[in-house]
Amino acid sequence: MHRKIQHPFMLFVFILVLVSLACSTSQAPTPTNTPKPTATVTASPTNTPRPSPTPRPTQTPNLAATERAEELQAEVQLYFDKGYLATTEGRFRELEDFKDEWAQMGWYQWLPLKDSAENFFMSAHFKWESAYKSADTSGCGFIFSLQPNNDHYAVFLDRSKVFFLITDTTLGYSKPVGTTRGTGRVKFTPPAEADFTLIVKDAYAYVLVDGEVVGEYTLSQSRVMRGNLGLTTLSGTNKDYGTRCEMTNLHLWIPK
Repeated sequence: MHRKIQHPFMLFVFILVLVSLACSTSQAPTPTNTPKPTATVTASPTNTPRPSPTPRPTQTPNLAATERAEELQAEVQLYFDKGYLATTEGRFRELEDFKDEWAQMGWYQWLPLKDSAENFFMSAHFKWESAYKSADTSGCGFIFSLQPNNDHYAVFLDRSKVFFLITDTTLGYSKPVGTTRGTGRVKFTPPAEADFTLIVKDAYAYVLVDGEVVGEYTLSQSRVMRGNLGLTTLSGTNKDYGTRCEMTNLHLWIPK
């Protein structure tokens, strides 16, 4: 019976090959380059408009101041008598005139005020126009119930309607709020101007144009109503200056 005898050198080479193969199979795999997440491009905040400075007299005659206080208090009493306010006790703040131009169609920007309120009324004389005769919905307006995450309500006076919006940033949408009573319709020929008043009492909002209620609105029961107030301009065109808004006789009343 013949038996094969392995050559020592060949045996050594064979062992080296086995060791080499073993090392190569046990080597850890080289990690692949994991792509880094792309940074999300966030919208740049728009420049917040600032009201144009209004010269103030160095001294207001007492008679004029008294007449103005009586005029404002009469406005409160009128709204209370009509059931739009729950009390006549409150404080007034007269605000500086506001001017703004905004040229991004379908967008609005706002100037937040330092005031925070749940119930209030705010009035001003609006004057607005757009660079394009057939501009989309546009005009002056007020912001209220503004929250730290920018949830809010916005109310604009367009040439043909009151445009009332609720904005929810967590869901990423703004949608119109329909009237509970009234049509919310108006009719103006550009350039337009009118007295505009927004009253908020509990879960209801009332919009008055030239002293007449054009719409009553029911507000969301699930939202926090106390929040900051603001002034705003909605643009209806990208052309030239876009939409121009001016507010005068601007005043705010907040109950005690």
